[in-house]
Amino acid sequence: MSAPILQVNHLSKAFGTNIVLRDIDFEVRPGDVTSIIGASGSGKSTLLRCINLLETPTHGEIIFHDNNVASGHVNAAKYRSKVGMVFQSFNLFSNLSVLDNCIIGQTKVLKKNKEDAKKSALSYLTKVGMAPYINAKPRQLSGGQKQRVAIARALAMEPELLLFDEPTSALDPEMVGEVLEVMRKLAAEGMTMLVVTHEMAFARDISNHVVFMANGVICEQGTPKDIFENPKELKTKEFLSRFMER
Repeated sequence: MSAPILQVNHLSKAFGTNIVLRDIDFEVRPGDVTSIIGASGSGKSTLLRCINLLETPTHGEIIFHDNNVASGHVNAAKYRSKVGMVFQSFNLFSNLSVLDNCIIGQTKVLKKNKEDAKKSALSYLTKVGMAPYINAKPRQLSGGQKQRVAIARALAMEPELLLFDEPTSALDPEMVGEVLEVMRKLAAEGMTMLVVTHEMAFARDISNHVVFMANGVICEQGTPKDIFENPKELKTKEFLSRFMER
């Protein structure tokens, strides 16, 4: 078995007296698709923001290739080029075209020349079905199109691990499928992904590891079969019974 890309050890996060994450432990290996599920407010997005260094953990370690990135002694921009993130609200640059949104990180962070960056951007925009829109501005796109551009932008940085923070939650129902289809293809190609999601079918069918969180702790984790067909914890059973009812 290959060594983990990422290990989260005893991670905690507090905002003042409000403890949002408590003693979180899990690991991600190359090619894993790990889905983090749980009710709103369980700490899932905060966990992802800590992993991407958008929040500073209060305690614990985030080990990326044997280096504790939570120590405060890493170049955050360089680290984020290896551990990319796709946000629920897209976070595209509204003043830039689709193509330039996918070029700017490559030239600023990876120091690629413009031509190489453009070639890579076009390749990934084609991959997510957005090549016809390279000259459009974000305001001219649907939510699903914006999210596909955001995925292409993250892929253009050629990350080792891609984080998705509820990538379909801001989308109209008819646009959810087009984004999930892109993610399914990435998973099939072996992209290592850590996905916070309310899409239980994706977690069950596409993931190879599922983490269930409640009240800032990991209640249970295992294979999709373990979690969806044979959950051991009462909180997991209650959460999934509500999903099955829907």
